[in-house]
Formats: sequence, structure tokens, C-alpha cells
Amino acid sequence: MSDAPLAVDRRRGIIALWLAILCAMVFVMVVLGGVTRLTHSGLSMVEWRPLTGWLPPMSESEWGDAFSKYQQFPEYRELNYAMNQDGFKSIFWHEYLHRLWGRLIGVAFVIPFAVFALRGWLDRLLTGRLMLAFVLGGLQGVLGWYMVKSGMTNEPDVSQYRLTAHLGAAFVIFGYLIWLALGLFRPGARRVVEPRRRAFVRFAVVVTGLVLVMALSGGFVAGLDAGFVYNTYPLMEGRLIPDYLFESTPWYINPFENIITAQFVHRLLAVIVVAAVALLWSRARRLALNAGARHAVNLLALLTVIQAALGITTLLLVVPVVLGAAHQAGAFVLFACALWLIHALSFVAAETEKETVLVEQEEAGDDTDD
Repeated sequence: MSDAPLAVDRRRGIIALWLAILCAMVFVMVVLGGVTRLTHSGLSMVEWRPLTGWLPPMSESEWGDAFSKYQQFPEYRELNYAMNQDGFKSIFWHEYLHRLWGRLIGVAFVIPFAVFALRGWLDRLLTGRLMLAFVLGGLQGVLGWYMVKSGMTNEPDVSQYRLTAHLGAAFVIFGYLIWLALGLFRPGARRVVEPRRRAFVRFAVVVTGLVLVMALSGGFVAGLDAGFVYNTYPLMEGRLIPDYLFESTPWYINPFENIITAQFVHRLLAVIVVAAVALLWSRARRLALNAGARHAVNLLALLTVIQAALGITTLLLVVPVVLGAAHQAGAFVLFACALWLIHALSFVAAETEKETVLVEQEEAGDDTDD
């Protein structure tokens, strides 16, 4: 009987590790998607065969068939009309690897999930949560194809709205898997938020929301190719606030359809996030946080500085593929760290809770003495 809790903890640890691997795979998927976007490869595969499209063209005749299908769409007719079959192969492989990796994520989910379920390792609640993750992954595949189709009609570019929706769905899936994994990695933790820390936890949630909004604004920058203009910082056209921010009508579509406004909003949100994280870190230094939360807030501050520097460098160098993909990946790392901070603040192990209470009592005593 005494070994039963250990067996349960071991099973939870294995499931948590599996979820962490899935998180890593989603992260790689995001990087591949960024490279695909930056190399303008996303429209090279004009068919969607989620169950049968595992293999690439295997012969020259099959490559010729794939190329001829690509030639029927606007991207080839308007932009790549001088491209030969070898050039087509170079963009095809980016999109193919992106789609193949998505299928591999599905396999990496389904097979372990079936094994865990057959062994009775999953309770009803965890099964439901994992099934939700699977459904979200499937819907993301559909949304990806919906995005690609928008570039196969009149304009040889995908809709910035659909691109940002696809990016946002990736954040949801990534964040959801991280949250599930964190809960399983800390099986003894329970939700505890001391009154003195409630405002700080709420602020951490707000900062996480700001990070997400900033990242989604980057989706509109990418969808409009707005990073390839106004490649100076901090000024745009020699001004902090450029002209023509509200040139489009109605005014509220400008952040989503005006390249000047899209880039300006992304810059502004980045400044707000840096300031908010700096304030969060400053407040954290005055609180008795558990070790996990303390490490998370320090890492969040460091990553925010790195991400801001990376974004500025990417802009100044006119979006090289490597830096552009790294900047998108950095947004996911920043988001993951923010979620870790919230989880560390909200779910405290019993031993850590006792230590925190003792420290707070000592601080309260010091304040009384003063």
C-alpha cells in the first residue's frame, strides 16, 4: 500500500514528460511555420490531404505534376513566373516539412495517449483535458488550410486575419499543454494565493495577456509584410509618431490593414510589455515568493530584454529569415515563462507554503519593529 502513491507520482511524471515533449514539438512547428512564412513557401502545396499526404513527390514526373498544379495559382502567375522546377522544390520542402511535422505531432499524441488509457493511467478529468488538446490540434490543421486557401484566390498572399488566427491557435495549444504539464510535474501542489500576493498574481496575469496581445499584433505585421518597411528604430520616417496612422477607413481597421499602423502598434505594445515586466520584477523583489516564482520572474525579465533586442535587430536588418523565425519563437518562450510564473504563484507545494508563511511572518515582525 505504501508504494501506491509513489506509483501514481511516477505515472504522472511520465505523462508530464510526454506533454513536455509535445510542447517542444509544437514549438518546433512554430519555428518551421515562421521559416515557411519568411521564405514565402506556404503556398507551394496547393492540395490538402491530411491522411494521405505523408509522402512528397517521389519521381520527376510527380514533381512535374506538383509544379504544374502550383503554376495554376496567383503566386506563380504574379510573383514566381520565372521559377523553374528546381526553384519550386526549394520552397516546396519548407511547407512539406511544416505539414509533416504537424502529422508527427498527431502521432506523438495518439499513440502514448492510447497506451496510457489502456493501462488505466488516466482518470476521467485528465482524459477529458487531453481529448480537448487533441481536438484543438485537429482544428489547428483545418485553420492552417483555411489560411492557405486565402492565398489561392485573387491575391498571392494569405489573409493577415487568418494568419493571426492560426498563430493565436498555436499559442492556445502551446499554453494549454504547458499548463497541463506544470500541473502534473507538481502533483503535491494546491491552489493557494495569500492575500498579500493576490494583486501581484493579477498583475502577472495582465502581463501574460499583454505578451499574448503583443505576439498577435506581430501576426498582423507578418501578414502585411510590415516588417520590411520603416527599418529604423525608434523613429519611423524620422518621427516617433508617423503620419498616416489612420489613413484607412473606418479608423479601427488601421492596426489590421495599414502597414504603418500595424508596425507602430507592435512597437508600442513591445514598449508597454517591457515596462510592465520591469514593474512586475520590481514588485517581486519586495515579496516573499517561493523559489519557483522567484526564478520565473527573473527569467521573464531577462527574456523580455532579449526578445526586445531581437525584435529591434530583426527590424534594422530588414527581417533576415533566421532572426525573423527566432523572434517569433522568442514570443512563445516568453509566453511559456509567463505561464510558469502564474502557475508557480498560484499552485504552492505544502512545504513551500510553510516556508513562505514563515518568511512573511518574519517580514511582518520586522515591519512592526520598525
